[in-house]
Amino acid sequence: MANDPLLTLEIERLTHEGRGVAHLNGKTVFVTGALPGEQVLARRVRKHRRYEEAVTVEVQRAAEIRVAEQCAHAAVCGGCSLQHMPADEQIRFKQSVLADLFQHQAHIQPARWLAPLTGPAFGYRRRMRLAAKHVEAKGGVLVGFREKGGRYLTDMHACPVLAAPMGELIQPLRDLLGGLSIAGQIPQLEAAVADNAVALVVRHLADLSHSDVASLQAFGQLHAIDIWLQPGGPATIHPLSGDARTLSYEVDGITLEFSPVDFTQVNNDINRQMVAQAMALLDAGPDDHVLDLFCGLGNFSLPLARRARFVTGIEGDAGLVALATRNAANNGITNAAFKVADLTKDMSAVPADISRVLLDPPRSGALEALQAMNLHGVDRVVYVSCNPMTLARDSEVLVKQHGYRLTAAGVMDMFPHTAHVESMALFER
Repeated sequence: MANDPLLTLEIERLTHEGRGVAHLNGKTVFVTGALPGEQVLARRVRKHRRYEEAVTVEVQRAAEIRVAEQCAHAAVCGGCSLQHMPADEQIRFKQSVLADLFQHQAHIQPARWLAPLTGPAFGYRRRMRLAAKHVEAKGGVLVGFREKGGRYLTDMHACPVLAAPMGELIQPLRDLLGGLSIAGQIPQLEAAVADNAVALVVRHLADLSHSDVASLQAFGQLHAIDIWLQPGGPATIHPLSGDARTLSYEVDGITLEFSPVDFTQVNNDINRQMVAQAMALLDAGPDDHVLDLFCGLGNFSLPLARRARFVTGIEGDAGLVALATRNAANNGITNAAFKVADLTKDMSAVPADISRVLLDPPRSGALEALQAMNLHGVDRVVYVSCNPMTLARDSEVLVKQHGYRLTAAGVMDMFPHTAHVESMALFER
């Protein structure tokens, strides 16, 4: 489709994914990088029977709200999709997505809207997975995100959304990998920027030479980064040298430790606001036994334990449960216990005397858990969501099956410049 003629399109509205909607010859065209009211020239990237997908190449008539993208690669790179939209418009768009899904999927609306949680628009991303590929035509190794609507890697040299120092290390990483003997055998890099250290995990499909190891060590020392290696699956991840630091971050006065590939929230500033808001909404006191479902490494559980009588955290990943248990001990918290369970199948680990519930499920939501739970003694439920579609679906279960009302809801700008909608909702009897 690279040789197809460019399409002239009139953009009518935005989808929930932030793409423009146009119509051409009776077919809907979803257009990345376009805003309502604009006329754009777009390149078709995929054809389907009922619709097509395209990427904006040139804006012929711009919307009044359009702003200049601050990243030189924004028009091509798939890492961001909304840099052409002002920050306040991005928030309004995300709240409109959440409200629309509540109304049309769950047939409810919150009694009040929470003020959106916002933070820095750049330099926020503390966890990242970057693709790497040796491309001779580009002069060596590319490192970064894939292009919009394409299979190719963006030819990028820096990334302003990545937390320091990683945002300025794209080109140095390209140079580093290009100089290794196995330059074509490194498909991925994963990095975590903690409060106390930075870790870089190098996925390699062939053995490193002695000179490769020396180059990686020198790079780590130069940029104060701990290098980790991953020769196989996740279980093979190990530090290149013995002085790698245990990563940690602070929230609500609690220090949480994690490994370079453990799940932690991408945006530290929003995470701190998010935890504070969840504590206020749940309003747990010394008589409450709080259930934290999908508890991870204790991001919500341990702050809750400082307020409640007891907290039970349940999580499907045994490694995260062990980490949450260790984090509780490290912080002197004795009124929290953590259990391993597949919450799509097994609710037997849920205690009988719970009075408050916090849920922070993956994108698939918490439908099976909510359908199986006995919530008769629970007067408040706080739902932290990374997918507004499953939040709306699960809200209908809480309201219509369990008898709650949706008291409050709001969005959290965890991923500025993207269409990801993170949100929080409070349900009360």
